[in-house]
Amino acid sequence: MSHALKQVFNKDKTFRPKRKFEPGTQRFELHKKAQASLNAGLDLKVAVQLPPGEEQNDWVAVHVVDFFNRINLIYGTISDYCTEQSCPIMSGGPKYEYRWQDEHKYRKPTALSAPQYMNLLMDWIEVQINNEDIFPTNVGTPFPKNFLPVVKKILSRLFRVFVHVYIHHFDRITQMGSEAHVNTCYKHFYYFVKEFNLIDTKELEPLLACLVCMREPGTVSHPGCGWLKPPPCADFPCWKTRTTPPPLQGVWRMANVT
Repeated sequence: MSHALKQVFNKDKTFRPKRKFEPGTQRFELHKKAQASLNAGLDLKVAVQLPPGEEQNDWVAVHVVDFFNRINLIYGTISDYCTEQSCPIMSGGPKYEYRWQDEHKYRKPTALSAPQYMNLLMDWIEVQINNEDIFPTNVGTPFPKNFLPVVKKILSRLFRVFVHVYIHHFDRITQMGSEAHVNTCYKHFYYFVKEFNLIDTKELEPLLACLVCMREPGTVSHPGCGWLKPPPCADFPCWKTRTTPPPLQGVWRMANVT
C-alpha cells in the first residue's frame, strides 16, 4: 500500500470512529462478501448487485455503514484544511449550497460552515445507524417501514461530502496521491445508489460531469468530443490538476484517473 493510501486509512485521521460489524453475525458475513468482491477486482457495477439468496435491506444496511466509514475516512484526511475560514458555507462550488435541518436545534434549513455541517451530519448518521429500531442487528428482526426513507436521506447527505471534497479540497487529495482511491470510492457509491434507486438523479447533478471523466477501462472517456477540448468538469479542481499529453496527441487527460 502506498504512503498516500496509508494516510487515507490512518485511523488517527478518521473523522469519526468506524462503525464495525460483530463477527459471526449475518451483517459481518455480508460485509466480508462485499469486500471480497471489491478485492477480487470485479467491475463495480457488478460488485454492487444483490448476491443471490440475500435480502436487499440487509445488503443495503451493510453498504450504508461501509460508505459512512469510507467517506468519514476521506473527509478526515482533509478536515484540517476545511475550516470556518476556508469554507464558511457548506457548498459545492458557486451553484450548490447545502443547508442543515434536523428535528432539534435547526428546524428550518440553516446555512452553516462546512465543518459545522460535517459535524452535525456525522453525529446524525451515527445516531441513525446505531438505532436498533432502524438498523436492527439481530437475525430475524424485521426492518421498519421507514428504513429506506432514512437510508435515502443518509446517502443523499453523504453524497454532499463527496461534492464538497471534489470541488473544494481536491488539491489536498491530489497532493496525497489519493485521487484514484477517492474516484474509485465515489464510483462505487454512485453505482450502488443507482442500482437500488436510493438517490434522485437530480441530487447527483453536481458531480455528473465529473463522473463522465471517470472512465471504465476500454470505454470512451468523453464520447462527445474525445477530450479534444476540456470535458464538462473543466471547472473542477480535479480537471485543473490534469496532465498535458504530447502536443501531437492533441487530447487533454485528467491526472491519475482510473
